Amino acid sequence: MKRVLLSAFSMIDPKTYREFLRDAVDEPVELEVTQLGSTERLIEAGTGFDAVVVDVGTPVTAEAIDALGDDLEVIVRAAVGVDDVDVAAAADAGVGVTRVPEYCTDEVATHSLSLLFACLRSVTTYDEAVADDRWSWEEGRPIRRVSESTIGLLSFGPIAERAAEQLSGFGPELLAYDPFVDGDRMDEHGVEKVAFEALFDRSDHVAVYAPLTESTRGMVDADALSRLSSHSVVVNVGRGPVIDADALVEALESGAIKAAGLDVLAEEPPNDDPLVGREDTVVTPHAAWYSEDARQDLNRTAAADLAAVFNGDVPDGLVDPEADWL
Repeated sequence: MKRVLLSAFSMIDPKTYREFLRDAVDEPVELEVTQLGSTERLIEAGTGFDAVVVDVGTPVTAEAIDALGDDLEVIVRAAVGVDDVDVAAAADAGVGVTRVPEYCTDEVATHSLSLLFACLRSVTTYDEAVADDRWSWEEGRPIRRVSESTIGLLSFGPIAERAAEQLSGFGPELLAYDPFVDGDRMDEHGVEKVAFEALFDRSDHVAVYAPLTESTRGMVDADALSRLSSHSVVVNVGRGPVIDADALVEALESGAIKAAGLDVLAEEPPNDDPLVGREDTVVTPHAAWYSEDARQDLNRTAAADLAAVFNGDVPDGLVDPEADWL
């Protein structure tokens, strides 16, 4: 019998795993559904599990991997990123790590544009003004035409590609910085490949799609933000720590940029975060991934990867511990 520790988290649907594994795996599979949400709770879960399915709020450290014991075959990350999973430690222990890289591509791309346009068109400012009996187009000044702007994409994976496709209909010039993607691929989407500094020098607005790695942590710093203009909007649907939060607050307070649309923060949920509750920010609760369709795809794909491991096959979402982006 295979034993699976499954996080009791709203993104994870135990019924999907139970039904899929029952049909796809030859031997019986026992699911233990428990509230994780922290490394400590993962360690306290004990040993004897062949697999663990974790949510975005459960960091899997080297200590946790060791505590889970020698039976562990795979860590299934029910999300796109593996920034809080010690992939190297897992590899050293002979444990595979899987992720679900493209279950919410359309959702996150669409959400990034929703944040961008909400800020560009001063939507929340107008809404608050009308609610306060101020009926005036001037409340949202200044607003500039999207079609005459340049939008920079920080990272150019599948989500940024989809965002570029969606943005193309609005007519802006599109730039992207990603050292792991060649210019020809960007050209196919009508996007110009540029250096990091040039992205900020030339862009009116910047949308961040980058995963959190040692090289991306804090890369959008005070210097990068200083290269933008007072009408600029910064959007982040990648990971919170990719942007230096203190530098972003300073850029907003000084008027160096116009606004920020954020689906991710340095600490989630936030605790007295100065970026929350500002008139010049739109913050959503790491919800860019969400649609009912995406949630179903997430669970089915993660369950299929788990079944592949139990059947001795290579799962589609297997993470290469030597990957450059980790």
